[in-house]
Amino acid sequence: MIDNFNRFVLANADMLLFGMWITARVCTLGFALAIVLGALACALRLYVPLLRPIAIGYIEFCRATPIFVQLLWVNYVWPELFGFPRTVEGAGVIALALQSSGYLAETFRAGIQGLPRGQAEAGLAIGLSRLTIMRRIVAPQAVLVMAPAIVNQMAVVVKSSTLVSVIAIPDLMYQALKIVNQWFEPIEVLTTAAALYFLIIFSLSTGAERIAVRFRRKFGLVELH
Repeated sequence: MIDNFNRFVLANADMLLFGMWITARVCTLGFALAIVLGALACALRLYVPLLRPIAIGYIEFCRATPIFVQLLWVNYVWPELFGFPRTVEGAGVIALALQSSGYLAETFRAGIQGLPRGQAEAGLAIGLSRLTIMRRIVAPQAVLVMAPAIVNQMAVVVKSSTLVSVIAIPDLMYQALKIVNQWFEPIEVLTTAAALYFLIIFSLSTGAERIAVRFRRKFGLVELH
């Protein structure tokens, strides 16, 4: 087994590292876009009654459509209808963003609506604008409350990214399968790929959780022991 590991994994380490870089890039861009789209959909649903049905339809569509279908839809249908994306990586980023934006929109809505209304009313009573109340009172508390759900969605994006190989994005999963198909030795290669995904998700979750706990303590939202 050690010989196979050296022959099939270490000898192809450059391919796996390149795949990890592509995975990191696609996931980072996809999650960043998901936050923007999710925040926009949440804002329209909460504060723009005229566009609320459209926002709800968008959120439900993104949440109810499998990521596999979204990948194929964006990659093969969007270029014909809209003229973009022009690359498979762009399609992967958009598809990951679409699915996660629906879940993030609901996370943002729950975080905002879960805060006591008295805080906003008190801000209005002392003359603060609604924008200032949102920026200085509501948003900081909501972000801290929503942090665990946001971190979880970040991990979901990484897990979902394993499917972008179906549209030929050379991510970590694509490279691992390429090596397997070349040598027909799946044990060492796929085990290594699984370990790498575990390290990525565990590192993201642990790092984000530590940051969240630090800020909660700073703002007095957890008890110091």
